[in-house]
Amino acid sequence: MQAAFEGETNASAKYAEFAKKADEEGYKEIAVLFRAASKAEGIHAENHKQIMLEMGAQPKPVTPAVEVKSTKENLQAAIQGESYEVDKMYPDFMTTADAADAQMALISLNYAYKTEKKHKVLYEKALNALDSKDFSSLAKVYYVCPTCGNTVENQMPKRCDISMTSGDKFLKIV
Repeated sequence: MQAAFEGETNASAKYAEFAKKADEEGYKEIAVLFRAASKAEGIHAENHKQIMLEMGAQPKPVTPAVEVKSTKENLQAAIQGESYEVDKMYPDFMTTADAADAQMALISLNYAYKTEKKHKVLYEKALNALDSKDFSSLAKVYYVCPTCGNTVENQMPKRCDISMTSGDKFLKIV
């Protein structure tokens, strides 16, 4: 859980800085996506932290180190990071939590895993828009579930399709 906490804390800080760079470069829609993902990653980090506390562990502090490049390079880095989380990190962590019968840890990890799969697709879509210079397919607003970090484009859902949280609780990110 500490590694997951560290990863999500770093991702939240990184995406917040990537949003600033996208704004500087005039990519408003990509900046909004990075802000939404930063919020989601912060929710994942907090969930993981709370699980550690409930298990009697004291989370070690994390000091994020962020390297900001061009928006295109930042999107590529985000895709690479999300791919690692989806393909390796979270599946391994969930296997460990399941073997330990750590149900609350498994829930927290599963929330993050399912959200990261969505983030990867959103970043790939944003990179394609940047490459084609056609941003019309990108959302101007995102809604983030305060329970699991689920990130939804354009319209608040009636209910979160990951955590079942009521849509009226979602955080609007513009």
